[in-house]
Amino acid sequence: MKTFFLFIGITVILFKLNITSVRTAYKTAVISKSEAIVFYEKLQKVTKQDKKVFVAYKGAATTLIAKQQKSIKKKKELFKKGVALVEYAIQKEPNNIEIRFIRLSIQQNIPKFLKYHKQIEVDKIYILSNIKKIKSTDLKKYVTSYILQSKHFTEEEKLIIK
Repeated sequence: MKTFFLFIGITVILFKLNITSVRTAYKTAVISKSEAIVFYEKLQKVTKQDKKVFVAYKGAATTLIAKQQKSIKKKKELFKKGVALVEYAIQKEPNNIEIRFIRLSIQQNIPKFLKYHKQIEVDKIYILSNIKKIKSTDLKKYVTSYILQSKHFTEEEKLIIK
């Protein structure tokens, strides 16, 4: 157990807060509990004064960590906190495709009973309408790869991005 926490501590120290490393960490955090912890811990230094995309990723990390809590009260509290951060980022930068993507990825992958699904279609339409305008090759690949593997996008929608 001590080795596990040492690994997490070293990983947090080595994890630099740049957009490429955050994107990579988000991909692995959704499939690994230990990586979700690392992702969450690193983003704890992010405040609402930072770049809004980092605020949105902090929100995503908080929703991921909520799943790992034992107490339903704590799960609910952390989930609401994470959603509030994502929504804050969108309120501040409603035309930021990456922030919209983050919200979409959360909404598409949480249980329906959490009732955080109202913006799925709006975000899908926004992303599909604007994906060709993305200037960053890395961001375009990142969003495209999610869409192509997602069961939440139809084959017709996937053709739009090719």
